[in-house]
Amino acid sequence: MEILSSRVLVRSRQPERARAFYRDVLGLAVYREFAGGTVFFLGQGFLEVSGASTEHPTDATQLWLQVRDLGRAAEELAEHVVRPARREPWGLDELWIADPDGRRIVLVEVPADHPLRRDVRQ
Repeated sequence: MEILSSRVLVRSRQPERARAFYRDVLGLAVYREFAGGTVFFLGQGFLEVSGASTEHPTDATQLWLQVRDLGRAAEELAEHVVRPARREPWGLDELWIADPDGRRIVLVEVPADHPLRRDVRQ
């Protein structure tokens, strides 16, 4: 099997509100729009917000988004924060926010001294 492309699908109880959140609050650029949905650029992947759901999201599935400046993100998204930024035991700085359905979004900044920032091939 050869994977050619991928995207995360999000179903919302309020699809228009969810699309507005990802577009206007998070500032994701639109890749394409179609009747009933929008596909956003999401770093090196895609996020599709389409369809509707009557179910509440669970903590079993979350979005993990790496950002350049977590402090700035915290300021910009203050009204959506559900857990303030802190350094995790694995060394990443994380801030948790929620989308309009309550879906958890983990915003991550990789500190300069973290192994993810170092070339370990020496």
